[in-house]
Amino acid sequence: MLASKGDTIVALATPVGTSAIALLRVSGPLAEPIARQLLETVPPTSRTATRADYRDCSGALLDDVLLTLFRAPASYTGEDVLELSCHGNPFIAQKILEDLVARGCRHAAPGEFTQRAFLSGNMDLAQAEAVMDLIHARGERALAAANQQLRGALGRHMQALIDGLLAALARVEAYIDFPEEDLPPEDQDWLSEQIAKLQVSVSKLIQTNHYGNILRAGLRVALLGEPNVGKSSLLNALLGRDRALVSPTPGTTRDYLEEPLLLGGYAFRLIDTAGLNENPEAIEQQGIEKTLSLVDEADLLLLVIDASQPQPPTLPDSVVSALTPDRALLVANKTDLVATRSTTPLQSPSVLSPQLPRIATSALTETGLDALRAALVSHAESFHVEHGAELIAINARHADSLSRAKDGLVRALTQLRSQAPIELIASELRDTLDAFGEIAGRVDNERMLDQLFASFCIGK
Repeated sequence: MLASKGDTIVALATPVGTSAIALLRVSGPLAEPIARQLLETVPPTSRTATRADYRDCSGALLDDVLLTLFRAPASYTGEDVLELSCHGNPFIAQKILEDLVARGCRHAAPGEFTQRAFLSGNMDLAQAEAVMDLIHARGERALAAANQQLRGALGRHMQALIDGLLAALARVEAYIDFPEEDLPPEDQDWLSEQIAKLQVSVSKLIQTNHYGNILRAGLRVALLGEPNVGKSSLLNALLGRDRALVSPTPGTTRDYLEEPLLLGGYAFRLIDTAGLNENPEAIEQQGIEKTLSLVDEADLLLLVIDASQPQPPTLPDSVVSALTPDRALLVANKTDLVATRSTTPLQSPSVLSPQLPRIATSALTETGLDALRAALVSHAESFHVEHGAELIAINARHADSLSRAKDGLVRALTQLRSQAPIELIASELRDTLDAFGEIAGRVDNERMLDQLFASFCIGK
C-alpha cells in the first residue's frame, strides 16, 4: 500500500455517527481543482476557511460547508490537501464522500494520509507512529509521551546515536580504504570508548519499552487472594461504582473481570480474579487456572487478605514465588471488622517476603484507599526511565530494532578488542546503522511500512 503520487485520496476524518460537524479530507492533485469547482467564481485562498454550498456533480445541493485548502508543501501530507467541514449527519457525510469519489478521488486506505506525510518527508517513522499513540492515549502521561514523540523527541535521540555511530564507522572505513595503515592504539581506544558509549545509550532506550507498553496499554493490576477476602469489593471501591458482583458466599467470582481506571495521569487495568480456593468445584477450578495464568502477565499483583482472620492464606507455590517486593503489594482488607487494635492487619504471612509493601484497607469504609491509589501510581512511576528533559517511551518495533543494534555493537566491541579484521568490525557497525535507520524509517522496506500504516484508522 505505498502511496501513489498520481492519485487523490479521500476519507472521512471524523468518526461515523451523528454529531455537530463531520470532517472530510482530500489529498492529492485533484484537491485544488475540486475546491475551485465548489467555490465556482471565487478562487480558493490557502489556509483560509471559506463557506460554500456543496453541490454534487448533478448540481443538487447537499449541504452548507466550510472549505479549507492547504497547498503543498505546507500541509499534513505534503501534497495539496482539501478539508471539508459539513453538518454531522452521517447521510450527508456519506453523500459528499460518494460525490468526491465521482469527481475522481479514491477511498484512502487505513493510515494512508500519514503514510504520505512520511513519504513526503514531513515526519519520520517514529513521528508517524506517534499519531496513533496520540489518538489512543488514555492518560495524561501517555498523551505527554505521544506529543513529545510527535514533535520528534525520539528522532532527535536517534539522530544523536546515528551521528556517533557514523563517526566511528568513518574511522573504521578509513583503515579499510588504506589497508597499509594499521589501526594505532589511540584510535583503538577511541573506537572502544565510542562503541561502549553507544551501547550504554541504546540499552537505556530499550529500558523505556516497558514504560511505553504501560502508557499505551495500561498497567495490568491483578487482585489475588482466597475467596471472600473482599477482592471484588475492593475493585468496586477503587472504581467508585459497583462493577463486580459482591456476595458473602465464597467463590462468587468464577472468572476474571477487567476494568480500566485512571489515576495520577496513568491508565490502569484492574483485574478481579477468582479466589484461590484449596478445594474448588470443577467450574471454580477453571477460574483459578485463569488466575494463575494472569500472575505472570500482570505488572502489579495485589494480594488481598482478610485482616480480621488470624490464619494466614494458603497460596500456590507459583503465586508465592511471584509475590516479590518489586511487583507485589499486600492489601490487608476488611480492617473495619478488626475487633481490637491488638490485631495487626499489616502482619505479613510467614510464607511471604518480609519486605513486601503492605497497606491496610476497608472497602466498606474506604479506609486506606487513598494510600492504595498512591501506591498504584508510585508503581507506575517506577517504570519511568529518565532520558533528560524529554519523555521517551519506545514501542515493541523500536525495541526490536534497538536490540539488534545493541547486539551488533556488542559484537563489534568484542571483535575490536580481540584484534579481529577491521572489515568484520565495519560490517557489524553497518548492520547497527541499518537497525537505527529502521526506527526513523530511512530503510527502504515496503513490507514493514505497509504493515505499520495498515494499523492506522482510515482518515489518518
